[in-house]
Amino acid sequence: MRKLIIQFLLLSGLLSLAIASCSTSSASQPKGPVTLKIALIPVLDGLPIYVANQVGLFKAHGVNVEIIPVASAPERDQLISSGQADGMVNEALSTMFYNKDQVRVQIVRYARAATSDSAVFRILASAKSGITRVDELKGEEIGSSQGTIIEYLISRLLAAEGFKPAEIKTLSVPKISDRMTLLGGGELKAAMLPDPMASLAVQNGAKVILDDSRHPEYSFSTIAFRKPVLDEHPEAIRAFLAAIEEAVTKINANPTGWNSLLSDQKLVPAPLMGTFQAPKFVTAGIPSQAQWDDTLAWAKEQGLLSKDVPYKDSVTADYLPK
Repeated sequence: MRKLIIQFLLLSGLLSLAIASCSTSSASQPKGPVTLKIALIPVLDGLPIYVANQVGLFKAHGVNVEIIPVASAPERDQLISSGQADGMVNEALSTMFYNKDQVRVQIVRYARAATSDSAVFRILASAKSGITRVDELKGEEIGSSQGTIIEYLISRLLAAEGFKPAEIKTLSVPKISDRMTLLGGGELKAAMLPDPMASLAVQNGAKVILDDSRHPEYSFSTIAFRKPVLDEHPEAIRAFLAAIEEAVTKINANPTGWNSLLSDQKLVPAPLMGTFQAPKFVTAGIPSQAQWDDTLAWAKEQGLLSKDVPYKDSVTADYLPK
């Protein structure tokens, strides 16, 4: 009996050593780079992400990035909501909708923003409309997308030009391609379009009446990540944003050097290739409290949100390059 007990103790000791050895081995093994999955709709705002991926900046900073192309914002949002994507290019309004009941995503950087030298959105008049001045838009229906950043911008840009609320009229035409077709045919006298589609419309005869370079404080897009991803992989997010900063520097230094990428990713319509160049991208920064509050106020006025969504819960500069 004594012999059996001794053998049992010896075997138990060996088993414990084996388990401890495996645990130590597992803990000491270096972990590979984190992979961040980014859902991108085909817009210019995502160009720095494509550039960083193409020229190896993400790998250089020790993070893997998988770009998931999506056709629309609803498809992007479905991937984020289901956890199939970690980050996205979106707008402040989109983040507000995510966070209206709980903090689900956080904005970590501007993606793109209008400046006094570079427009993102333009209000255009059809060549058949006879409209040539901003004041001629009073009471005219402007092609828009209801409950989106497009409608917000039309409201704010025209108000900044002295329009009263009753003088601002919009018509919901959600698809950009439909807006362009109706504008080109004269069925719409005016419409708001983002670049580069606005540039294509101008090439086809439309006239720029007003753009967000006159009031750039209202117009910007953002990079946002799911909150659990930010909490679990903060260094990967910092590495991602450091790579983005280098990509922005490269784009701004050589705006004509990315034509193949713009074409391959269908970020620019084929008829513009050769004449269109990449816009200037903003360097590291986040939307201000004032920008957030103004967008929130508009969303509440429109009945899109019924309560406040705190800025401090939805926007953070903690991951930007120092």
